[in-house]
Amino acid sequence: MPLPPRRGKPLELRVQRQILWVGSAAVPLRNVSWVEVFRLKPAWGKAAGYSLLLVVVAFLVSAQFDSTDGGSGSALAVLAVFALAVVCVVLLSSRKPVLVVELNSGSRVLLTLPTMDELRSIAGQIVYAIDHPEYEFSAVLEQYNTTNNFGSVVNMNGGRGNTGIKL
Repeated sequence: MPLPPRRGKPLELRVQRQILWVGSAAVPLRNVSWVEVFRLKPAWGKAAGYSLLLVVVAFLVSAQFDSTDGGSGSALAVLAVFALAVVCVVLLSSRKPVLVVELNSGSRVLLTLPTMDELRSIAGQIVYAIDHPEYEFSAVLEQYNTTNNFGSVVNMNGGRGNTGIKL
């Protein structure tokens, strides 16, 4: 059994004897119900909350400037447009590529990497291993950063007592 990953260390993903190993977590391939690669959509509700907060801050800053310089409303418009532009840029750049392996029990393994091609390659190998019991492969995933913005990240949901894997 492989050792659990430590923060900043590579994570090994492999198939060996019909078992998918994600670090130290073992998933029998016969229990995999589907494998999919897609870009995860951003949380629009959270973004709306942030944009509302930024508009309120812009309004407060504008009110402060208006009281000191005699009152021109253009500062509010400039700050509100700037706040909305920042939120839009964050939303458009936050679509992360993910690989989801779902099990019959409803548990999921979610893996992110910087490129869709790497994820498609891993997904193809997992699917091939399901159809060919003798097939084995191994991939070492490097953690690119510690903020999990665009590096290797594994998140496991569901199951009994599952706390997930933290890189």
